[in-house]
Amino acid sequence: MKPATPQPAPGKPRLTTSAMIASIAAEGQKTKSAPFGHALVALAQSRPDVVGMTADLGKYTDLHIFAKAFPERYYQMGMAEQLLFGAASGMAAEGFMPFATTYAVFASRRAYDFIHQTIAEEDRNVKIACALPGLTSGYGPSHQAAEDLALFRAMPNMTVIDPCDAHETEQLVPAIAQHQGPVYMRLLRGNVPLMLDEYNYKFTLGKAAMIRDGSDVLIISSGIMTMRALEAANALEKDRVAAAVLHVPTIKPLDEERIVREAGKAGRLVVVAENHTVIGGLGEAIAALLMRSGVHPAFHQIALPDEFLAAGALPTLHDRYGISTTEVTRKIKEWVAR
Repeated sequence: MKPATPQPAPGKPRLTTSAMIASIAAEGQKTKSAPFGHALVALAQSRPDVVGMTADLGKYTDLHIFAKAFPERYYQMGMAEQLLFGAASGMAAEGFMPFATTYAVFASRRAYDFIHQTIAEEDRNVKIACALPGLTSGYGPSHQAAEDLALFRAMPNMTVIDPCDAHETEQLVPAIAQHQGPVYMRLLRGNVPLMLDEYNYKFTLGKAAMIRDGSDVLIISSGIMTMRALEAANALEKDRVAAAVLHVPTIKPLDEERIVREAGKAGRLVVVAENHTVIGGLGEAIAALLMRSGVHPAFHQIALPDEFLAAGALPTLHDRYGISTTEVTRKIKEWVAR
């Protein structure tokens, strides 16, 4: 049986189909256009080994900006994701550093074995940048990569990154170029929100960062959920709930020392928020880490359910599946009050 079509909350306007592919930025929020594409062009100006590769999705992964600047270093592989990653491995074997882009569903599901065997097992220096991660598309399960972090966390040699906003995306492109080995990064494309610049944030591969501190609840988050966590923390402050936000952009390897230290502080509820299925992502990774470390705070997860998600307008879906700012705030208020 197909799930019922999501309906807007009472008092909210019915959204049009265009909202299925709308920017994840809130109304009035600052954005920056194509941060990945522009950062890759800047990197390539000093790195002649950088090449851009895609499987018929250059325009939709912001790689068209790189193609315009470096047409001789741009490879359009057609609608053939397995070929894309096999060829990227070959390019890396010859001394190039490919940035291979597609949608997250196609890398994590359609081409997983090719990445596993030709890139990860060979420890090839390929950077995989994938758009529409988690619930950032309203087109239903065929385009919603709710399981990508779990799959790539399980792959040996693979570094896994879930950036928050445009500011972080710009910083991580040169950072992963300095890292020798395969990387999977979730890609925010188009008009990407800007938030972390207001906190003087600096991305460091493998490190978590305390964006704001608070004594009542610790929200550990990655990706767009760090934006939601910061918005929720501001809302909770009005109810005299002091929320800390620990941003964890590197899902693998985890910054275990920082996470254990912060989660071990007495008197704080711990909530992990992620734009990913509740199974196998950041939440379960942190839960296992805390259990192994003998740290046992009151613990909750905010994540997507273990089910195939519905199609619809993104704001409606984010409310329905509990990852909107409103829902994050509501849940944390309930947990703190218990």
